Amino acid sequence: MFLERKLGHPFLEGKAGQRVQNLLQVTRSNLCLWGAPTTYSGRGRPRKHGDKFKLNEPLTWSEVTQSIEVTHSKLGRVKVSLWSNLHFRKTATRPMSLIRVERLDDLGNSRVSKSLWLAWVGEEMPLLEEVWQLYLQRFTVDHWYRFLKQRLHWTLPKFSSPKQCERWSDLMPLMTWELWLARDIVTDNPLPSPKGRG
Repeated sequence: MFLERKLGHPFLEGKAGQRVQNLLQVTRSNLCLWGAPTTYSGRGRPRKHGDKFKLNEPLTWSEVTQSIEVTHSKLGRVKVSLWSNLHFRKTATRPMSLIRVERLDDLGNSRVSKSLWLAWVGEEMPLLEEVWQLYLQRFTVDHWYRFLKQRLHWTLPKFSSPKQCERWSDLMPLMTWELWLARDIVTDNPLPSPKGRG
């Protein structure tokens, strides 16, 4: 399973034919999706799209497929809602599930005005109680990518072939593990401050 930050129809077009499962954050508040079309009437061309679903227009939201409330140890009371079988206009054959995560106060009102929107693209989605928590692992991954870029200079070299780029990228996890395994033999010994400076 992949945890991604960006969702858009080019991403889904690039994944066509691949049997991968992705959990993605939806970052555009004005994103438009489309529901499944109604049953074919037998006249004219069959419809590809159903009703419009726009994130920042609750009146366009279809009926929720499933909704639960859970108590998280750090986030408190959380409401998770699921809409199934939505798609982008340009990728009607690539359905996805849309998940909205809201933090609630003791009265059941939203504590944070901006909800977290996630999308699941794949065949077997985990239980709704679990799937939204998988995205919390993303923050650890983000820090790792930042470390690779800033400290190990992952994106600094300019290689002449894709094969060399792949080889360099393959070395990044190995270097990370070596540094992690060597953490006990490295001690922090800062130099003493020069005299006269406080």
